[in-house]
Amino acid sequence: MSYQTGVGQLTAVVTGAASPRGIGYATAEKYAREGWAVAILDINAEGVEDAVAKLQADYDVPVVGAVVNVTDRDSVLASVDVIAESGLPPVGALANVAGIASPVPFLEVDLDLWHKVIDVNLTGTFLMSQAYLPQMISNGYGRIVNMSSVSAQQGGGVFSKTPYSAAKAGILGLTRSLAREMAEHGITVNAVSPGVVDTDIRAGATDEENEARLAAAVPLRRQATPQDIAALFVWLSSEDAGYITGGTHNINGGAYIA
Repeated sequence: MSYQTGVGQLTAVVTGAASPRGIGYATAEKYAREGWAVAILDINAEGVEDAVAKLQADYDVPVVGAVVNVTDRDSVLASVDVIAESGLPPVGALANVAGIASPVPFLEVDLDLWHKVIDVNLTGTFLMSQAYLPQMISNGYGRIVNMSSVSAQQGGGVFSKTPYSAAKAGILGLTRSLAREMAEHGITVNAVSPGVVDTDIRAGATDEENEARLAAAVPLRRQATPQDIAALFVWLSSEDAGYITGGTHNINGGAYIA
């Protein structure tokens, strides 16, 4: 099985995809299930190796991995070469999932923390998009899906505060501007904005009682799973979503309705 478009089979590149209970890995897995070739990118070398092995064992699609620091241009460009030399099909989708959160109150945020959160979330999205767009333009098919957050819209959240909200709001602006620029090439750019998601990134941050309280605050009475978010990423990458661009796609069970 392979995902076929008008230009043939394509590869989906997913950043932050090494954590087995993370949104990035769930997104990579969903792409594989739908027949895309997959490139798993992450800063965790051991995690990349394990994730690639699991997808190769479970799905009959080409899979490669690359260790990447999304804040470093040379590292990002090296990943382009790794994928090109692997023999995978042309890159048709880029899922910018890599990110970090910060619960530190504003008056306690130092400049190093500010730069780190902005660089991983916002600069990483910029560098990855700039690196992979030329081949999308050349191939005649491109979908970029960026990870934002409800924190960008409501000003922080349970597990994140000012630096994270600022970075994720920046991603919304980047998405809209890039969507306008890329429209002439038929390339779409969208942002996904989740609410609270049950992942390992916040392991230990809440107890069972607080977890229940978080779920009760959502109209659908549960937190999102990584697979909920992954499904939206992959659909926005499909030909069916070809007339949707520049959008902020809320996925939060009704907890935030704009």
